[in-house]
Amino acid sequence: MFGRKRRSVTLVAPLAGEVRPITEAPDPVFAEKMLGDGFCVFPAAVDGAVVVSPADGEVVNLFPTGHAVGIRTPDGLEVLVHVGIDSVKLQGRGFRTLVSQGDRVAAGQPLLEVDLAAIQGEVPSLATPVLLTNLDDKRTWRLDRQGAVSAGDPVATVD
Repeated sequence: MFGRKRRSVTLVAPLAGEVRPITEAPDPVFAEKMLGDGFCVFPAAVDGAVVVSPADGEVVNLFPTGHAVGIRTPDGLEVLVHVGIDSVKLQGRGFRTLVSQGDRVAAGQPLLEVDLAAIQGEVPSLATPVLLTNLDDKRTWRLDRQGAVSAGDPVATVD
């Protein structure tokens, strides 16, 4: 009874590309939902990209390498955006953070700049998983849109 009131959360695409179910991520850690359920965005272009926040909330996890950002919504939902597969091994090359841990952000607000062309040949895939890392059995979610999207387009809902 006490605690945060849960409300519907709309998730937006963190970058332009093709949205697919997380089961189509080219890495079993993501595809088998070991880190949580969600969806994956395959970038539309391989030039520079701005990665935007998928939801309103607080930056609670900003990896030093800049390849991943965790956002906690006001009602406690945690969303992780992970740019590229095995991108942690780049040690930050090709990534520039635009926010700091503890910052409040709005859905669609820029979080990272990524030089996709620079990292493309150094990672297995530019696929960008968006994961619901603390989804429990009291909440449901649905992927409302698949296929081509622009950064900031609504793509999923968590109830």
